[in-house]
Amino acid sequence: MSDPVRIIEMGPRDGLQNEKTPVSVEARIAFIEALVGAGLDTVEVGAFVSPKAIPQMTSSDAVLRGVSHVKNAEFHVLVPNEKGYHAARAAGANVVSVFAAASEGFSRANINCTVAESIERFKPVLARARADGVKVRGYISCVLGCPFDGEIKPKAVADLATTLWELGCYEISLGDTIGVGTPDKAKEMLRAVAAEIPAANLAMHFHDTYGQALANLYAGLEEGVRVIDAAAGGLGGCPYAPGATGNVATEDVVYMLEGMGIRTGVDMEKLLAATNEMSGVLGKPPVSRVATALNAKKKRASS
Repeated sequence: MSDPVRIIEMGPRDGLQNEKTPVSVEARIAFIEALVGAGLDTVEVGAFVSPKAIPQMTSSDAVLRGVSHVKNAEFHVLVPNEKGYHAARAAGANVVSVFAAASEGFSRANINCTVAESIERFKPVLARARADGVKVRGYISCVLGCPFDGEIKPKAVADLATTLWELGCYEISLGDTIGVGTPDKAKEMLRAVAAEIPAANLAMHFHDTYGQALANLYAGLEEGVRVIDAAAGGLGGCPYAPGATGNVATEDVVYMLEGMGIRTGVDMEKLLAATNEMSGVLGKPPVSRVATALNAKKKRASS
């Protein structure tokens, strides 16, 4: 498992969009700058969605413009449709993401349409992006379980991933949105998808609701997947799944990988500082076990 692993930092978008406390443009920009300074050079910074649907992502255009001076980093934004794509491009986006669900129930609850209808919405986005030379990343939600439809069959995930791949997504991020997966199920799902799409073009986006995220990520690493989505401090959750926690914490992922001899290029001290700053803005402690342990250690050392 010595191959490099790439961490995509999701906190400023997937994390903050699911936090109840709105965060100012200035604080979001500072958070992104701190994350990049810690060595996380790929960050999803916002979402060009309806402010009524996700008010926390209001002013994503100002955030994207506000980090345009940051060099040696790639910034992603989420777009739900052509309107969102054009707004993102106007703000300077060079990488966009589209999202679909592996279950009909979640698709209807989350974006108010069927899975097939969501794909139709993405087709003009991908066509326009291809013409503009813009990279498109594809997300699939609920790959290991759905709060509405229950168990999800690996073939359903593989079929949808193949559709997004054939439409032109350069990478497919597979999301255990409600964090119900376990290692064997994660392996089964990843094998089904990797039979259709190279493992090098897959990413794991595992939430930690049942405390299984790191185990599932390890299982995925054994299957050859080398991209991990994570959120500093374990920010976020899922508004359509009561009790669901956020993405696996970036600190916990870095600690595990470094302990396995896999260099991440992330400075833990700087990452912890970024997490603590945002935790202060949100008025709550980080969910990350590693951040909690390191903060306790620092407190003991200073007392």
